[in-house]
Amino acid sequence: MKNLILSFVLLYTFQISYSQSDFEKTLQAGAILINGLSFIKGNKPKPDSKTIEYLCVKNKLTDKVTFKLTCKTEDGDEIKKELVIQNDGKECVYEIPKGVWSYEIILANKETYKKGEFKLDDDITITVKDD
Repeated sequence: MKNLILSFVLLYTFQISYSQSDFEKTLQAGAILINGLSFIKGNKPKPDSKTIEYLCVKNKLTDKVTFKLTCKTEDGDEIKKELVIQNDGKECVYEIPKGVWSYEIILANKETYKKGEFKLDDDITITVKDD
């Protein structure tokens, strides 16, 4: 829809423009295009330096898995996240704090597949697959 509106604005601008050289028309069209694209893109606020934008988990196993995450904050609070990921699926959590996270991967039959810890300090996608 946004592309349609932008196209209409560009066509309308070309029709009402005064007689100018091709070079001036090209410059004007480029300026309109850049302004339109910056409007569509928008200014996205950057996350706090103590958080990451996302953590995603892909499941390449034959059955669904449950991915449990736990982290202690600087204040001593405990954060828990739980993702249920279908076979060949992907789930994400957004805006989570950086730090050391504990994880547990639980199979559909309630058996623990893997367990451990990792330091989370940047956006990441984790793939669960057979070893």
